[in-house]
Amino acid sequence: MNLSLYSAATGMEAQQQNLNTIANNLANVNTAGFKRSKIEFQDLLYQKPRAAGAESGGGNMVPTGIEIGNGSRVAATSKVFTQGQLTQSGEKFDIAIQGEGFFEVQKADGTLAYTRDGGLKLSPTGQITTSDGLPVLSGFQPVPAGTTDVTVTDNGDVTYNGPSGAQTFRLSLTRFANPAGLRSLGGNLYEETPASGTPESGAPGEQGFGTTRQGYIETSNVNIVEEMVNLIVAQRAYEINSKSIQTSDEMLQNLAQLKR
Repeated sequence: MNLSLYSAATGMEAQQQNLNTIANNLANVNTAGFKRSKIEFQDLLYQKPRAAGAESGGGNMVPTGIEIGNGSRVAATSKVFTQGQLTQSGEKFDIAIQGEGFFEVQKADGTLAYTRDGGLKLSPTGQITTSDGLPVLSGFQPVPAGTTDVTVTDNGDVTYNGPSGAQTFRLSLTRFANPAGLRSLGGNLYEETPASGTPESGAPGEQGFGTTRQGYIETSNVNIVEEMVNLIVAQRAYEINSKSIQTSDEMLQNLAQLKR
């Protein structure tokens, strides 16, 4: 069996998934609060016709063995939760998180999800929601009718000013011990998993939690130049693996011709 064919095939499949990951990063370069994914590879099991340390006769020991690899595979694709750039929008309900933390969101089925997208909206009933209309919790209170001004400080203090006076409360943020273990749901939402750990709530600006910036949007942390370089490297790796398959095929063809 020509292992090079199968090893190169696994390499092509792994690089195809690498290209898919890079393409998704580039597609979301303008998605608010998006966090880029990185892909990690592992080598497959090895064939070991001769093990290192085996007896070679006369009390002698083989210093090195023979190991033949069987290719590679994708081990993980994890989110990189580095800070995205804050862009000023001037909208009073745009609240970016600078630092660690997520906003808590209630999904349609009543379960909780988490987001870094601070482009918040106001429902007809005064509820603070996401762009998809999902209620944002995190301590937000409904905006009373007739409110003329909304201010949010860096430490999460929110004030509604209206005809009936000022209403003040404080926001909370949520964080996880291992945010890379969160499950991506799409729609800029993440879901808790056993790998992420349980959610921990706290006030902005305290105990390591990030601060809130009113009138700003956190852009994605995708670096276009870096992703384009990764794209070129993945493309070349794919081409090299395909060349290995072509070369292996030519060698098998030569062997077949020897029988004629």
